[in-house]
Amino acid sequence: MEPLRVWHFEDFEVGQVFSGQGRTITESDIVWFAGWSWDTNPPHTDAVHMAGSRFGERIAHGVLGLSVAMGLASRLGVFEGCSIALLGVDDWRFRAPVVVGDTVRVRVEIAGARLTSRRDAGVLERRFELLNQRDELVQSGSIPLLVSLGH
Repeated sequence: MEPLRVWHFEDFEVGQVFSGQGRTITESDIVWFAGWSWDTNPPHTDAVHMAGSRFGERIAHGVLGLSVAMGLASRLGVFEGCSIALLGVDDWRFRAPVVVGDTVRVRVEIAGARLTSRRDAGVLERRFELLNQRDELVQSGSIPLLVSLGH
C-alpha cells in the first residue's frame, strides 16, 4: 500500500477544488444530534408537528450539516497532515433543508492562501459548499484553516 501524501501550504493553489464521497443523513443522525446537543426543537424531533409545516417533515439541525461538511472535508485527505488550527466559520448560510435520506457531499475551493505575519505557517481561505443528491446547494460558507509549511 502506498503511503498517503502529506499536503502542506505550498501544495495548495487558489482555485483548487476538492470534492469526495457522499454521506446519507439518517434518522439516527438527527436523533443522536438532538440528544447530544440538547437541541430538541420540534423541527428536528416532532414528525407530527412538522408534517404540517412548510417542509412537510423533520429537518436536520443546521449545525449537523456543518459538522458533516467538516467530516467530509476531513476525509478528502488533503488537510489532515498540515492542519494546525481552525480559524473560524464565516458567513455560513443554511440555504435549503437537509432531511432524512438526503445524501450530501462537500465541495471545498481554495479561495485564498497567504503566509502568516510570522511567516511560519499559512492560512488557507476555504469556501465550502454542501450539496445534496440533486446537486442543490444546502449550506455554504468560508472556513479558514491555519496550516503548516513543508520546509
